[in-house]
Amino acid sequence: MSKRTGLSSPPDVGTAAEARELDEELYYASLTQRNRGLIPAALQEQIRHTPLLIAGCGSIGGATVQPLGRMGYRDFVLADVGTYELNNLNRQHATVDDLGRNKAEVGADALRAINPHVRAEVVPVGITRDNVRELVRQADVIVDGVDVTTPSGLRAKIALHQEACRQRKPLVTGWDMAGMLAAQCFDYRSVRRIFDGQLLAEDADVLSTWEVIFRIAPRSHIPGEMYRELRQGLGRPDYSVPQLTEAATQFGSLAVHMVNQLVAGEDVRRTVAVDVHHIALTPGRRVVDRVTRHWEKARFLNHLPREQAWRGFSPAAVYRLGRRSVPAA
Repeated sequence: MSKRTGLSSPPDVGTAAEARELDEELYYASLTQRNRGLIPAALQEQIRHTPLLIAGCGSIGGATVQPLGRMGYRDFVLADVGTYELNNLNRQHATVDDLGRNKAEVGADALRAINPHVRAEVVPVGITRDNVRELVRQADVIVDGVDVTTPSGLRAKIALHQEACRQRKPLVTGWDMAGMLAAQCFDYRSVRRIFDGQLLAEDADVLSTWEVIFRIAPRSHIPGEMYRELRQGLGRPDYSVPQLTEAATQFGSLAVHMVNQLVAGEDVRRTVAVDVHHIALTPGRRVVDRVTRHWEKARFLNHLPREQAWRGFSPAAVYRLGRRSVPAA
């Protein structure tokens, strides 16, 4: 049966067979029909032609894949070296049938299931020093969901930000901690230091994994319950940081809007933080939660070795001054 073409307005489509009969133009018009009135036509056209790089397709990056596809983005490169495990399913967009599959591949399949006309290139080796320049070059906007809990992941994340800064490409990333999701925008078209200068280029080879994480994470938004959990857990050799679905999935909503803002040429807030655990408390308990956060942060810093606390939590200017005053070994 031939494709349906030439209609003046998107048709009502109620079956998969009918959808597959549509040509690419009509399919896109019908897919994005309910965006109209809230997404201007000019912006929708920009969305349609904006290539995206989603670096890391797990908790954070994976939360953006389907929302971006539903918004109308059609040109994707998805990079992730990881495969799904059962313990990912509490928060990541996969099912038991996806276990053992590459996360970027699963994301690409999800995009094609939403819009068969998308371009979804899969990079199963993830972000590496060998491919980062070309992957960043292909994208107009980057979503950074690279895992930071391993040294190799941290090196990939730093390399991604360095290359985005060098090529002046805007980047959106996120941090999920307990019930809090902090979405961040580093618009490297104007920002000239990666992570706002919180990290020096050589720090990945000097600092421990957790010291680097504390330097680049949005420390002012870490919840008290996360400080308490880290204080109790970081000393254990088998420790794995807990992550919750109500935090990770928020990044899909926040990132889509921030990416849209970048595509539209609008200024974007550096950090947008939403703590659903805090918001859901009654007013009195929110006051207690705010006080408890400062107490738990103090207990956590007191628990850390002094040098580690300074390396991870000192303000950027103080840290840079201190690092540069240390004589080379």
